[in-house]
Amino acid sequence: MSTIKMVNPSNGDVLGEIKLDEIETVSIKMEKARNSFKVWSQISIDERIEYLYKMRKYLIENGEKVAEDISKATGKPPKEAYITEVFPVIDALKYYEKKATEILKPKRVKTPIHLFGKKSYIKYKPMGVIAVIAPWNYPFQLAMIPMISALVSGNTVIVKPSSVTAYVGIIMENIFREINIPDGVLQVLHGGSDIGNELVHSRPNKIFFTGSTKVGKIIMKAASEQLIPVELELGGKDPMIVLEDANLERAVNGALWGALSNSGQTCLSIERVYVHENIYTNFINLLSDRIEKLRQGYGDGFDIGSMTSINQIDIIKEQLEDALDKGAKILKGGTITDDKRFITPTILTDVNHDMKIMKEETFGPIIPVMVFRTEEEAIKLANDSEFGLGASVWSRDLEKAKRVADKIETGNICINDVIMHFANMNLPFGGIKQSGIGRYHSSDGIYAFCNTVSVLVDKGKKLRESNWYPYSKLKMAYLKRFIKFKYGK
Repeated sequence: MSTIKMVNPSNGDVLGEIKLDEIETVSIKMEKARNSFKVWSQISIDERIEYLYKMRKYLIENGEKVAEDISKATGKPPKEAYITEVFPVIDALKYYEKKATEILKPKRVKTPIHLFGKKSYIKYKPMGVIAVIAPWNYPFQLAMIPMISALVSGNTVIVKPSSVTAYVGIIMENIFREINIPDGVLQVLHGGSDIGNELVHSRPNKIFFTGSTKVGKIIMKAASEQLIPVELELGGKDPMIVLEDANLERAVNGALWGALSNSGQTCLSIERVYVHENIYTNFINLLSDRIEKLRQGYGDGFDIGSMTSINQIDIIKEQLEDALDKGAKILKGGTITDDKRFITPTILTDVNHDMKIMKEETFGPIIPVMVFRTEEEAIKLANDSEFGLGASVWSRDLEKAKRVADKIETGNICINDVIMHFANMNLPFGGIKQSGIGRYHSSDGIYAFCNTVSVLVDKGKKLRESNWYPYSKLKMAYLKRFIKFKYGK
């Protein structure tokens, strides 16, 4: 059995070793999950919610320690780990504790007059075993929230964390043990792409993948061979449009946090900033001043941590070099530390859409800023992307901001804010175009893991329905008369 060292990406400290699962282990855990599903799917929603409560209570009592461990695995500051990893999971747990029973109960729907005497309703049944394949940028919350949604719906779950942040898999396993979840209901697979590939081919009842568009397409292709439904939360290239009448201070502060949070390793990061020509100079000056005050390093005293994946630095370096070759200028930052763990927060000006950094996902602490002249131009630039995950529009005139926002091709949008639509569990989340398929959070986050069953009930007293055999001219005459009366007006 092979092992890998788990390393803190910010300083190289070894966190320990983890035994990787063998290929054969996947089928063993899948079988266990299927057997557990037979029991778990039959217990009451209240019983399942009790485990959500135990999990929430554990995270409230131990959240800071969990955040510290996540920080070690990812290189992000502990406070950021608590705010962006632990708290969203606590919030999601509370949301589904309150809402799951109502969401999952059978829904009566209207029965049309031509089916008079019958009743119609919808039932939501769990799908079976859900494979959650999680990313390395938010390895805790982006595994836990879909897992929670699937769990409360009555499914069993196999989570496959990224090998880049394998330590988080151990964190999750500890939580599962602490709440005494029944054996086989929640399981973790440790390994690389070979294990993920085997999990996809082990015929789970649904695959929930968060990660790159490239890998998402590979998973979707493999799943299609078995008609396994997939949900794909993929990449983004989110635009920020700063209109002439925007609150400049708020817009600059929003740009800094939206672009640099988690060192820019966020699918919803601001990766393109478009600023109206009349405020461009003031925006750039204020942005330059504020970015210098940010503290970068590892630990509690810093705002911005390290890169989590060292490989990502090569992608960012290539994009920067391409931009500089085509005329862009680095106004601030742009330094990669000698140990290749940190990239200083960077402002890039004189950019255009011929540059990779304005077209391809960057996933790093880079803020490219481009000027625009008209509202129409800003909308065209924002939509000039194969991605459609998030966007933001900034203006004091809310009607104008809403008008612009309505024309942006995206799955999620904020006005005078950034990323925070993800923090509202009442809002469904997901992308369009190359940014993904499906929605989670809100009631959609439960229905995503359910088979929707349509039910029609008749009392069964009549011997025959009017539309049954034998057909006759009289029946046809009655039907034509009914159609003319009901639909002909």
